[in-house]
Amino acid sequence: MIKVGDTLPSTTLFEYSEVEGEGCNIGPNAVDVAKATAGKTIALFALPGAFTPTCSAQHVPGYLASAEAFKAAGVDEIWCVSVNDAFVMGAWARDQKTAGKVRMLGDGSADFAKATGLTLDLTAKGLGLRSNRYSMLVKNGVVVTLNVEAAGKFEVSDAATLLAQAKAV
Repeated sequence: MIKVGDTLPSTTLFEYSEVEGEGCNIGPNAVDVAKATAGKTIALFALPGAFTPTCSAQHVPGYLASAEAFKAAGVDEIWCVSVNDAFVMGAWARDQKTAGKVRMLGDGSADFAKATGLTLDLTAKGLGLRSNRYSMLVKNGVVVTLNVEAAGKFEVSDAATLLAQAKAV
């Protein structure tokens, strides 16, 4: 499992863009994790699935409400990562109104989740292999803080916890 001091895995996530701009085409766009984190501070949180109850009602809204406070604490971008395709993440972004605040990144094949060792097997619930729920602060591609939830919990990966850590480092 990834730990504080480790570099994020060299994988690709996917983001759905509804408008063209700054080299992005409409539709799914590849996001090279190493390139996208270079020289930046990223507040990254991951969760089991788009449109799921805790994720939609608590996890994403907390980060949206704290977006300006994260910027004030020196965070360049907030990323939400889930084992969903870019189209689902794009629809969820519209539903949650994340534009300009939280990048909704799809890990459709769970490559990022597997590479971090932070997977959750929800096959018995019909969801297959998913990402565990966690948050991390990443500086220049290196994990500075890591908050991994116990199965079925939402206690340490919330926006308030990661924001306090961002202010402290």
